[in-house]
Amino acid sequence: MIFVELKDVRFRRQGKEILHGIDLTVRAGQHWALLGPNGAGKSTILGFCGAQTHPTSGTVEILGHRLGRVDMQTLRRSIGHVDPRHPLRSPLTVREVVLTGLTGSVESPNRWRPTSLEEARADGLIADLGLAAIAQERWPTLSQGERGRALIARALVVQPRLLLLDEPSTGLDVAAREQLLETLDVLFAAQPDLASVVVTHHLEELPTTTSHALLLRGGSVVAAGDAVTTITTENVSAAFGHPISVAHEDGRWAARARVRQPT
Repeated sequence: MIFVELKDVRFRRQGKEILHGIDLTVRAGQHWALLGPNGAGKSTILGFCGAQTHPTSGTVEILGHRLGRVDMQTLRRSIGHVDPRHPLRSPLTVREVVLTGLTGSVESPNRWRPTSLEEARADGLIADLGLAAIAQERWPTLSQGERGRALIARALVVQPRLLLLDEPSTGLDVAAREQLLETLDVLFAAQPDLASVVVTHHLEELPTTTSHALLLRGGSVVAAGDAVTTITTENVSAAFGHPISVAHEDGRWAARARVRQPT
């Protein structure tokens, strides 16, 4: 089953074309990585996947609905979105933050109350993600790693078929990053039909369950397909415009600059 399909998508901002004929197909159970330098177009593509942005030309179909022919707000309720820059200002508890996923809001809506089933689902996710002991702790007191897991629970509380992660390791130390990636691997193994798209600059931030990759440079596709054959030294060097050596071991990727030999 196809969850995301972009065909010949172009996007212009202030008269400048920043995406040039992008094709992308994400099927149930696939876990895609969008890789490339700043300004490559990764976040814009993620905006299409999240029913946040319309293309200038081409077609975008999300969960069987074509953008421009469907109510965007309704469609977003079937999509989980994890953004570590979550703009929460109120001192909500972890549990309250997770429950805001049901309303698609940052703050808790006035006079809205979740059902008992929705509360049970939220509490189950909080436990599954190792947050039960801090469920009543307030957002300003949480570590960045705790916030990251809370945002994953918030995204999953709507029981999405598609999960989008926008640089989920932002601000995490090495231990917190590894805990987050382990959480994602466990999650994807437990929900085999869930599809995901993650945006990152760093190969080390890819979970072992990454199945496919799209490499971008300057709004164009450098390479796309199966992760193991796409995330290569040649393709990554081309995408980032710099000689980079790529290693793949035990399901994880690593990258380092290749040393140029003196002439």
